Amino acid sequence: MQAEVQDVVQFVAGLPPFNELQESATHYFARHLEVIYLAQENQQSWLQAQAPQLYLVRSGHFDLISAKGELITRLAPGDYFGYPSLLTGDQIQNRLEVQTPGLVYVLSQADFDFLRREYKAFEQYFVRAHANRLLSSHYRQNNDSWSERKITELMTRSAVTLPPDASIREAAKKMSEAGVSSLMVTANEQLLGVVTDRDLRNRVLAADISPLQPIAEIMSAQPKFIFENNRVFSALHLMLKHNIHHLPVLDEERRPLGMITSTDLLRQQKSDPVQLIGRIYKAENVSSLKLLAAEIPDLLRRFANNMDDISLIGKLLSGLSDALTSRLIQLYQREYGDAPSAFAWICFGSQAREEQTLHSDQDNGLVLPDNIDESARAYFAGLGEYVCRHLDECGIALCPGNIMASNADCRATLGDWVARFNRWITAPTPEAMLNCKIYFDLRFIEGSSHLYTRLVQGLTQISRNDLFYAAMATDISNNSVPIGLFNQFKLEKDKAQHKYLDLKKRGVVIINDIARLYALKAGIRRANTMERLEALAKFNLISKKDLFDLKDCWRFLTQLRLRPQINQEGLPGNCINPEQLSSLEKHQLKEAFYLIKQAQQACAFKFARGSL
Repeated sequence: MQAEVQDVVQFVAGLPPFNELQESATHYFARHLEVIYLAQENQQSWLQAQAPQLYLVRSGHFDLISAKGELITRLAPGDYFGYPSLLTGDQIQNRLEVQTPGLVYVLSQADFDFLRREYKAFEQYFVRAHANRLLSSHYRQNNDSWSERKITELMTRSAVTLPPDASIREAAKKMSEAGVSSLMVTANEQLLGVVTDRDLRNRVLAADISPLQPIAEIMSAQPKFIFENNRVFSALHLMLKHNIHHLPVLDEERRPLGMITSTDLLRQQKSDPVQLIGRIYKAENVSSLKLLAAEIPDLLRRFANNMDDISLIGKLLSGLSDALTSRLIQLYQREYGDAPSAFAWICFGSQAREEQTLHSDQDNGLVLPDNIDESARAYFAGLGEYVCRHLDECGIALCPGNIMASNADCRATLGDWVARFNRWITAPTPEAMLNCKIYFDLRFIEGSSHLYTRLVQGLTQISRNDLFYAAMATDISNNSVPIGLFNQFKLEKDKAQHKYLDLKKRGVVIINDIARLYALKAGIRRANTMERLEALAKFNLISKKDLFDLKDCWRFLTQLRLRPQINQEGLPGNCINPEQLSSLEKHQLKEAFYLIKQAQQACAFKFARGSL
């Protein structure tokens, strides 16, 4: 039956995209739709594979179910469905399950296409909605894979804890009753140490220690740990690197939540990259490391074919780079003796963010004690040259800007590093802004974590300068997205006259810069862009919608950016040929650039105009 036009107009006028369109679009929609009453009796007859249509829920509640039987979304009044098939031409694979019967408005393919042609905002709305649907379903699927699952999803019990003055006998009894092989020693809800069944054997029975002694006498103090929102891959990497079998899981306030064991993790799906990391940490010499590193490109290409989300390649590559770096540092000390003082090997840029690609180069440095003498400096000069040279031979190119520990400027004392950052912040010249974009993404790799922590604490104290934030925002706004007149792509050319879009420079970098600026303002210490954006949800600096849009854009651009590298398409690094994209991908890419431009403008307004 035909809908009552005025009733429909009143309903849809307040819904997107019609709330941003002329009245003519609303009236066209109202005059050309049909109304159906959807109940359990007729729910199977409306989503026809060969006849895609746009559906709008007027009343009732319905579940949209995938072909695999998984819930995609629950539809309520004001929700659309059916548009993915209208946009792509693919057959409808989903089905409906009626929870509460109700009315649904139905618009034909021809009328939907008319509104797309005549009203740009109408088309943009559904292209964006489809992109969000793809991403959300994509990441639900990835949550079933080992690499993307959160650590907390593998935990089957809450933390088993005892205070440090509890006896060894109490610990053994509690571990037995709980059926666990380890427990955490805590005080005031903070982790002090770990006691395992191996400790009971080696440090109690074998050493003939009285079971009445406190567990503080036998615990492993200051153990490695992982935060609850980290992924399984990160935990595996940490365990392999430090050869540990029990890893405490803490919440954001560093309160113990539970324990993950190597058995828990290795029970998950095995992967070649993780096995390769294990082999890297066991390599006996540099020649062996180079042979293992030569496997990385082909291994990652094979691995990418089994991953729904190839943006995870960045985390895997960074993990492999970390492993190569750590092992080279260990091999150097084996050959030239232990380090004469504490040191912290740190990385910057894409490795620090865990967002490396096959074209990423080195960005690293050394933090040294303030009282270091000349002989120790000579030792670390050798270390820097050794590691950077061999990383290059392993396929991680030398930094064109010489931001490497082989450069004396990047082997600085703690005080020198803090002073250097302070100069950049208090005098934010263009060169200083470039340095900050590189050096403010930093992460600890090897050596003294205490020295690294002191560096980060020093940076936190000096990162409170409004002039600095204004300069960063202005710098961000100077990098434009590649969209020109009439919403067309602005292409670049290489020496061979190949036309391309640089997704790194004109997209991903802008999002990275925006996330870094907001994270610094909020005091967030993480380097990873997605983790920064997720952490910002707890602060009132940027809207949740903008955070959601930036995360979606980053994922989408990263997918497009890595695909030519994985497939060896011969384009300049980080670039794509937009003519090789589907029509829908072109729409989504333009929409992503539009959202990035909006975020740039909001950032400039908030910081550069001093609105904070």
